[in-house]
Amino acid sequence: QVQLVESGGGLVQPGGSLRLSCAASGTIFSINAMGWFRHAPGKERELVAAIASGGSDYADSVKCRFTISRDNAKNTVYQQMNNLKPEDTAVYYCNENLDTRIGSMTRRDYWGQGTQVTVSS
Repeated sequence: QVQLVESGGGLVQPGGSLRLSCAASGTIFSINAMGWFRHAPGKERELVAAIASGGSDYADSVKCRFTISRDNAKNTVYQQMNNLKPEDTAVYYCNENLDTRIGSMTRRDYWGQGTQVTVSS
């Protein structure tokens, strides 16, 4: 079984910073892509950032403020969030597309449990 465990959420004032982490554990052969989604009340779930072998990409709303990175040795993805705004308030979920065995037969998405980020003065 594969588990993703998130950490790093919390309450921060506008303009502040937070760093989210998401560590995958279990039987993992390869991780193809990693990403962060967020879900705010009354809004649809939004892909915030993603990283794969070809590079990384961001939603327009977070470009130049958020940075996604990965540590392959630790099966961990991070998201550094700077200059946070009240509209960044949401539950953040990490997502990893991975294989548990060689080949693509076991490839699927796994999700973290979610971590609350609240930006408020």
